[in-house]
Amino acid sequence: MAFARKSLADILLEKQFVTAAQLEEAKAAGGDLRKAVIDKGFAMEVDVYKCWAESEGLPFVDITKHKPESSALNVVPQNVVMRHKAIPVRKDGQTLYVAIADPRNVPAIDDIKVASRIPIIRALVAAPSDIEAAIKENFGTTTPTSGGAVASSGPANNGNFGEILMLAKGLENERRGGKDDEIGVEGDDSDAAPIIKMVNAILSQAIEMGSSDIHMEPFRRSMRVRFRIDGVLREVMAIPKLIQNSVTARCKIMSDMNIAERRVPQDGRIGLQHNKKDYDMRVSCLPSMYGEKIVMRILDKSSTQIGLERLGFRPEVMVPLEQLVEQPNGMFIVTGPTGSGKTTTLYSVLHKLNKIERNIITVEDPVEYELMGVTQVQINKKAGLGFGNALRSFLRQDPDIIMVGEMRDLETADIAIESALTGHLVLSTLHTNDAPSATMRLADMGVEPFLIAATLIGILAQRLGRTVCASCKETYQGTTRDLLPFNFGKQMVHESMVEFGLGPTDLDQPVTLYRGRGCDVCGETGYKGRTGIHEMLTMNNEIADLIVRRAPLGDITDASARGGMKKMREDGLIKILRGITDIPEVRRVVFTAGEG
Repeated sequence: MAFARKSLADILLEKQFVTAAQLEEAKAAGGDLRKAVIDKGFAMEVDVYKCWAESEGLPFVDITKHKPESSALNVVPQNVVMRHKAIPVRKDGQTLYVAIADPRNVPAIDDIKVASRIPIIRALVAAPSDIEAAIKENFGTTTPTSGGAVASSGPANNGNFGEILMLAKGLENERRGGKDDEIGVEGDDSDAAPIIKMVNAILSQAIEMGSSDIHMEPFRRSMRVRFRIDGVLREVMAIPKLIQNSVTARCKIMSDMNIAERRVPQDGRIGLQHNKKDYDMRVSCLPSMYGEKIVMRILDKSSTQIGLERLGFRPEVMVPLEQLVEQPNGMFIVTGPTGSGKTTTLYSVLHKLNKIERNIITVEDPVEYELMGVTQVQINKKAGLGFGNALRSFLRQDPDIIMVGEMRDLETADIAIESALTGHLVLSTLHTNDAPSATMRLADMGVEPFLIAATLIGILAQRLGRTVCASCKETYQGTTRDLLPFNFGKQMVHESMVEFGLGPTDLDQPVTLYRGRGCDVCGETGYKGRTGIHEMLTMNNEIADLIVRRAPLGDITDASARGGMKKMREDGLIKILRGITDIPEVRRVVFTAGEG
C-alpha cells in the first residue's frame, strides 16, 4: 500500500515554521510557495528547503555543517559549478554527491557527470544561499577567461585547491587540442604557471594540514593525491590525466631527478620554507602501470627539538628512560614497526644529550634531520660505505655516544655491541612487536646471548596512536565490559584501573569514556594529533640470566613485568581512561595478530 507524501504546506505547518495565517498569505502571493514564504520572512531558507526535500522524498544536506570535501570539489570544473549553482560535497569511490537547489534539474546533473567523468551522481537538496556561499568560499569571486581557466580573487592555498585545479583544467583543455604533455614544466612557457602553482599548493597545503607524507598515484583516468595525516591516508584531490606527466615532471625537477628517465625508480630531496619554517622532503619516484607514482616524506627540521616531555611518556616510562640514556656505556634500543616514531624519539634523546663535552656520531640511511653539534654520516652503498665499516671508523673518532639508524644484520649488531662493551653509549632501533622480542631478535641475528646480556641496558617499544580531537571531544558512559580487550590473563580489569575507581572483577561497572564527534578542525575524523604508547624494559639480573640461558620469550616477558615493565596495552588503557585516545585507536595500533 502506497502512502501519499505530505505537501510542503502541511510540513511547514506541522513543524511550526509558519502559522496558518502566514501560509494563506504566502499562497495568496502566487508562484513558488518556497519563494513566497522566504521572501516574506516567515521562515528561514534552510528550513523551507529542508521541508521541501521531505515533501518530495529527496535527501537534504546542510552544507554549513557538512563542509564540501576537497576530493569532491576538485573533480568538477569551476565553470560548471558556477553555471548550475551546484557544488560537489563528497566523493565516495565512483559516486559523487552534489548539493543543488533542485535535484530534478536533469540537464545540470548530466553536465556534472560528463565534466567530472564520475558515473554516479547523487543530487542532494541544499539551500541556494548556502550553495552560493560555499562556492564563494571554495572558489573565490570568479570571472571566466577566454582560455578556459578561471581568475580568482580567493586565496591560492585555501585548502580546496579550487583555483589551482581550474588553472590545471584550463591547461588540460589546451592539451586536448594537441599540445605536448611536457610543455611548460621547465621553461618560461605560460603553461608552466598552473603546473608550478598547483604543485606548490599541494606541498603547502600538506604542511598546513600536518601531513607526514604526500602520495601522487596515477590511475587509468586521473592521478589521485592523498595526504597521510596522523598516520592515516586521506584523499584530497584528483589531478586530470592529461596533465599527470607535467605534474610528475615538475616534482622530479624540484627534487633533482632525471625527468627523461621513466623506467626505473629514482630518489631525490626538496628543501623548502613555509611560514618561516624549514622543511626537507624525501622524494621517491616509482614506475607503475599508469605512470610514475610520487611519494614525498615531509621532514620538519624543528621536530628534533620537540622534547621528550611532549612525546606522550608517562612518568613510569619517562624517569627510567632519562636515567638509561645518561649511562656512560651500554646499548639502548627503540623498537616498533615503520612509522611508530622511533626516529623522532631517538633524535629527541640526542637533542637532550647533545652537550659541548660530548662527542656524538650517528650513522643513518638516510640522514632525516640535521642536528647541530652532532656528526652525522649517511650510508652510501655505491661508494662502499655501509653501517659496518662506518661503525668501525667511528671507534677511531673518540666518540662518547653512537647512534645507529637501524641494526639490520649481524655485522652491524656485532660492532654496535663491541662499541657498547668498550665504553660507549649506543642507541639504535629494531623492528619488533614489543620490547622483550628485541632480545630474541638480536639472538636470531646471531649475536651471542651473553653479549646481549652484558651490553643491553634497556628497550623501549612504542606505537603512535591518534588523540581524540580537543575541539569535538565528548564523553559517553560505557562499562568495564568495553575494556575486555585489555584483560590480562584471568584479570578482566587490570590493577592500573584502580586509580580510576574501578575494581578488578566487576564487568559492569560504569566507566566514563571519550570520543570525537568529528568537526572541521579534525576533518570529521574525531582525531587530531598523535601520542606515543610505550612499554619500557629495563635490564636486571633475572632478565640477563634468562637471555643467557636462551629462555622462551614468555619467560622474559614475565620477568620484565616483575621488573616493573607495563605493557603497551596497559599504557594505552590508561590513556583511554584519561581521554587522550579511545579504544578503537589503541586496538588498531597496539594489538598484533593473535592478541585481544
